[in-house]
Amino acid sequence: MSNELIRVMDSVGKDKGIEKEEIIKAVEEAVLSAAQKLFRTDGIEKELEVHFNEEEGEVELFEFKTVVENVANPIIEINFEQATVLDPEAEIGDLIGVKISPEFTRIAIQNAKQKVLQKLKEAEGKVIYEEFISRKGELVSGIIRRIERKNVIIDLGRTETILPFEHQVPKEYYKPKERMRAILFDIKETKRGPRLILSRAHPSFVCELFKAEVPEISEGIVEIKAISRETGSRTKIAVASNDTDVDAVGACVGMRGARVQNIIQELRGEKIDIVPWTSDAAKFVCNALSPAIVSKVIIDEINKSMEVIVDDDQLSLAIGRKGQNVRLASQLSEWKIDIKTESQMKREQQEVVALLMTLPKIGEVTANLLYNEGFQTLEDIAFCDTETLIKTAGIKSEKEAAKIQTAARIALKDKLDKMSIPKRPINQPEET
Repeated sequence: MSNELIRVMDSVGKDKGIEKEEIIKAVEEAVLSAAQKLFRTDGIEKELEVHFNEEEGEVELFEFKTVVENVANPIIEINFEQATVLDPEAEIGDLIGVKISPEFTRIAIQNAKQKVLQKLKEAEGKVIYEEFISRKGELVSGIIRRIERKNVIIDLGRTETILPFEHQVPKEYYKPKERMRAILFDIKETKRGPRLILSRAHPSFVCELFKAEVPEISEGIVEIKAISRETGSRTKIAVASNDTDVDAVGACVGMRGARVQNIIQELRGEKIDIVPWTSDAAKFVCNALSPAIVSKVIIDEINKSMEVIVDDDQLSLAIGRKGQNVRLASQLSEWKIDIKTESQMKREQQEVVALLMTLPKIGEVTANLLYNEGFQTLEDIAFCDTETLIKTAGIKSEKEAAKIQTAARIALKDKLDKMSIPKRPINQPEET
């Protein structure tokens, strides 16, 4: 075997973690395939066998011939006298292995070199795939080797990985020879071997950074319940403690903010809001809207939405720049959030109360009662259950409630008629 091939086998075995038996098997199969093509004569294929001699460190190639008294075809036959020299116990009709000249073996190996390297590469790819498939989603670290078409190639030691442009953080700048951390986002099998895809943009990257930085999370004492992220700008993460003696938010922040600052540094300055998780949806939404202070929450369970009321000076803080704070809070809590100020709510209440007072038997007190119980439109009055209306507004009889509902329906119809656009009859010319 050529020294080059021996070096390749040793290198792959030690550096790539491929079992010795796998390497030998790959070499034997490749050499056998090459030898069969090399020794094919006039459509006759020799029966060949390849063995790797570990003691000699070489590949041995054998051809099998039938033992006969008189040789008719020397390609596939050998006479009895020659056979007994190779094997004293040989008999007529036996198949006996004849070692082929090392020169022919060398030619076969040379022809098989590329196939051997290919098989070794396939074996290496299999080892890498099996090693990394179980690490999918984990935090990995490597050295940036180069940038190709906006994709960053990172060396993990055992193999190279790719950080695609779509998994990069906007405004981050990557330089060769720098160390980088990311999550193993996906691993795909291709004809050229496994393709490992990294990500720094996925929310899971922030989760894994917290697991690495906060021992309480990796030990299961503190749990990450939810996360929302606008990559490169801001992240909100909700945490809960499984131990009453451990403050989940405090554990993530660390002494004097050391832990969270390390994560912010890794994220190149991305802001992080750590909020306490709770099973109380309204309270959790209030926490998620931090740093804004919420005054009141109105819940719509059916549509899974909340109307959040804040003081006027808290509105910009609750909404955030370009709506970022409320958007991330909505993603974190999985509730639709509509933010209003106290003054907005007061104006709306005044408008609704004035509208309800246009109905018979509805005074200011009754109108406010109806508003506070959720009757805020003519539709709410017109189509509600009569008993509910009586209990809410303190109406004395069903007859009075029916009159109110009838008036609400008439008012609603008039309103809709005024909103409708009159249609011009067909074929009637427009006035000029």
